[in-house]
Amino acid sequence: MAHYDLRTEDLKEMAPRLRAGDTVSLTGTLYTARDAAHKRIVAAMDEGAELPFALDGAAIYYAGPTPAKPGQVIGSVGPTTSGRMDPYSPRLMDNGLTCMIGKGVRSQAVADAMARNGAVYMVAIGGAGAVKAESIKGLEVVAYDDLGCESVKRLTVENFSAIVAMDCAGGNLYRDGAAQYRTE
Repeated sequence: MAHYDLRTEDLKEMAPRLRAGDTVSLTGTLYTARDAAHKRIVAAMDEGAELPFALDGAAIYYAGPTPAKPGQVIGSVGPTTSGRMDPYSPRLMDNGLTCMIGKGVRSQAVADAMARNGAVYMVAIGGAGAVKAESIKGLEVVAYDDLGCESVKRLTVENFSAIVAMDCAGGNLYRDGAAQYRTE
């Protein structure tokens, strides 16, 4: 296992090299999107409409931040359950999405799309949303403002920490980590 300090614009190149268990500190741009936004993004793809952001090389953080208190950029911004995005994620990866960040296990279809596209799935620690907010230096709503906290936001992050949970070579902490502790 290794640690990487990465700029998000380098994720497309670096994602195929990352392995389950690696730790990452990200600086650059992340987009927030949850299931309602994913549904709209896929609908826009179906209609040939413009997407809220370019998918090629992008990183999505599955989060719905709370409103910022005075003097803050953002409120609590903890990860949401990633499995809710599984119906949409393979299609987004097939169109360039490189990195997903959330919490929890993913489907085989997502793992297959990661392998096919050299993508990576990272986890952020649930329950630590206030701590995560400290790494957010800028926020702009870019689409679906009517979704409130679940609108698509462009976050500017510095030293946003995450752990690679699944890699494009088949590594999977949820499967492999649990196997280490099983008794026969």
